[in-house]
Amino acid sequence: MTVDSFQPEIDKAVSNYDRYVVCLHKTPEDFAASLVSLLQKAIRAFDTRAAGMRHGIALDKDVTVILSQSDEALPLCGIYFNLHSPYQRDVLSKTAQPVAEKSPKVNPNS
Repeated sequence: MTVDSFQPEIDKAVSNYDRYVVCLHKTPEDFAASLVSLLQKAIRAFDTRAAGMRHGIALDKDVTVILSQSDEALPLCGIYFNLHSPYQRDVLSKTAQPVAEKSPKVNPNS
């Protein structure tokens, strides 16, 4: 099993990335190169997985690659975009403290 075994999946992911995903720090060519690297890591993780494990996973900030055991000769290959916004603000301020939920007091004499 090599990265070339999953060329149709790579081509589809790169096409969708180029068409639908807006990424300010990664060109489609950079995305394709990182996808190949992630697939190599996922293949290594899949080949060396512990007994009883069914997946090999590799990810970076922008994409997750999952190889899943199947009844076929090759594992199933899932390529998922990790969507996020660089403009999203933190909802809580840095000085905010978590609020502890108070449970109602129970009178032991009742």
